[in-house]
Amino acid sequence: MFQRILIANRGEIAVRVFRACREMDIEPVVVYSEADREALHVQLAEHAYCIGPAPSAKSYLDMDAILTVAKAAQCDAVHPGYGFLSENAAFADACARAGIAFIGPTGDVIRMMGNKSAARDLMKRSGVPVVPGSDGAVPDARTGAQIAERIGYPVLIKAAAGGGGRGMRRVFDPDQFEGLFEEARAEARACFNDDEMYLEKLVLNPHHIEFQIMADAYGNVVQLGERDCSIQRRGQKMIEETPARVLSPELRAKMGEAAVAAARAAGYRGAGTIEFVLSPTGEFYFIEMNTRIQVEHPITEIVTATDLVREQIRVAAGLKLSFSQEDIQPRGHAIECRINAEDPAHGFLPSPGRVGFLHLPGGCGVRVDTGLYSGCELPPFYDSLVAKLIVWAPTRLEAIRRMRRALEETVVEGPVTNTDLLHQIMYHPKFVRGSYDTSFIDQNMDTLLAWTNAATGAASAEAGAPRDREQDREE
Repeated sequence: MFQRILIANRGEIAVRVFRACREMDIEPVVVYSEADREALHVQLAEHAYCIGPAPSAKSYLDMDAILTVAKAAQCDAVHPGYGFLSENAAFADACARAGIAFIGPTGDVIRMMGNKSAARDLMKRSGVPVVPGSDGAVPDARTGAQIAERIGYPVLIKAAAGGGGRGMRRVFDPDQFEGLFEEARAEARACFNDDEMYLEKLVLNPHHIEFQIMADAYGNVVQLGERDCSIQRRGQKMIEETPARVLSPELRAKMGEAAVAAARAAGYRGAGTIEFVLSPTGEFYFIEMNTRIQVEHPITEIVTATDLVREQIRVAAGLKLSFSQEDIQPRGHAIECRINAEDPAHGFLPSPGRVGFLHLPGGCGVRVDTGLYSGCELPPFYDSLVAKLIVWAPTRLEAIRRMRRALEETVVEGPVTNTDLLHQIMYHPKFVRGSYDTSFIDQNMDTLLAWTNAATGAASAEAGAPRDREQDREE
């Protein structure tokens, strides 16, 4: 087993990995930018090293600086968390050359699955359903327009190296295709330094369903169930839950088998996620694989009684999976809300600043993953995610009610957060009934903001979304 692991990340995921290391009797080493000097993961660590100024390009994305610290601190391995260098094939290669284990798949696998076009081709050859689209990369807008006519509108232009909704454009009108193609390509070039593009048929109003997989170096691949991630804004997930209410047992089994087949086809090792879209008529299609731990991994942990970060570390150390497919028996229902320092009433503008007072919820079935503490500073240079609120209960409706209560107890004074908006979503009839899809936020944002404004601006506890017992019935 590893003796020392360098955690090449920040925020709540750095704290999450730090805790896993401590519980495994592994010495954690952390890095930080000048803006994160007072961050929680730095204060917890005995070994903490500054790797550069605030901009991530000069700190958390500086491979040389991170590897220099890893070598100087005599680390056996690097855990990249999510974001930053977690899906950077060159960084995984550099770790291997330095004789330091990268806690994740090999650079070759990251490279193959990170290219959305190449991943589609691999899935097609392996019998995993894929969304109809271009065969490989699209060289230019004119060729793309011709392919779009063949596929049929609407279509989705996507960056081959993309993620998080960036480098992606929906096209409904052929006259808009070339302009949107160039717009998406420019964004992909700016965000990923890679402007390779491809096309997919746009599946309207689908559910976004992902399956958690874990694989070791001995050919063992296990899927740990699905997560419904359909509550999202501009491709960014806001709320996730498991199990997905929309799946029948038969469809769940079929999608789980496809997820395992996808991981096997990639020769995968470690924690990963197979992402599907599920059409309103019940067809599902592979869209991508995330070759890292996911933000929403806690809800899978809580229903399967597993520790995915611990398992990542074990697998990277050369051990076999500690569980088999038969051991995975999900129990109850879990929901995660992402608490972001952003202002929903003003276009979700980021809201950095100092946290004056903080109160986090607790009680039965409540978990909070965060790097927040009273008096901490939220710098403006990074992602706005500041905490993940996770609840578990025996049934979905009980989990929804528990999440409402937990959100009501959450107090973050100083920066504006989306907590009130998340609270209103927990009362929306479509969410309560589980009848939402990826269009939910776009279709209901005005109503949700009105409810939020009423609830925060009125003295009465009855303001905001209607809260009657009839509404709390799942159909």
